[in-house]
Amino acid sequence: MSSPTRFVATQSVLTLDIRHPDVIRAMNDVHDMHRLVMSGHRGWVPEGEESARAQMGLLSAWTVNLRTQTLTLITQARVTPDWTPVPRAALLEAPHLMSIDQTIRAGDTYTFRAFINPVRAVMPTTGPKTGQRGRRMASMSPHHAAEWFTQRLQPEGEPPTGPSSIKRIGADADPARLTTTMLPPLVSTVKKGLKVVRAEVRGQLTVTDPATFARTLTEGLGKARSYGVGLVLVRK
Repeated sequence: MSSPTRFVATQSVLTLDIRHPDVIRAMNDVHDMHRLVMSGHRGWVPEGEESARAQMGLLSAWTVNLRTQTLTLITQARVTPDWTPVPRAALLEAPHLMSIDQTIRAGDTYTFRAFINPVRAVMPTTGPKTGQRGRRMASMSPHHAAEWFTQRLQPEGEPPTGPSSIKRIGADADPARLTTTMLPPLVSTVKKGLKVVRAEVRGQLTVTDPATFARTLTEGLGKARSYGVGLVLVRK
């Protein structure tokens, strides 16, 4: 039986006005959104270090509701943020901070939502050479995004690394009961051609490997985590 593992983090929820110029820029350029997220976590890592986000375990995700004119930004980190750099006029309400400290055990069941960048490697049809990597291709449909996530489930008794060296998440689920929604892609107005495909997966997970599951929650899932994907949120 796997030993219990603790998961400790600070999560923030910011409700932003999409009519504010700073929010408009962040919504339309992935680099501006990254700067907005990092603005709440200054001082923890020396300025200019490339690994600042990873050192802080900083993950984020955001969604937009055009009907209410709001952008909801969720962040998670090992450190406590200070959101005073965000203009007060951009905030529709005060930032909500939550301290998370929970013990994860095998067999625990959680309701979850995961923000993913469903990218897969496609090998050339002419026949791959030894050591050759496939071309990265984004999954553009809910079906393919769900398949990407399902490949990372970890049934009980299975190792944390699956076929093709895929990192599993330390938990299992019924694929038929997952809900997958494609989100607007992340783009840049400066770096032409940059496009990060996003999807949101919801459902219920049962923990099979507490240490791996805690690592998934702490470090995030998949690629492009510095651009605002990879965050997995859970609730009992």
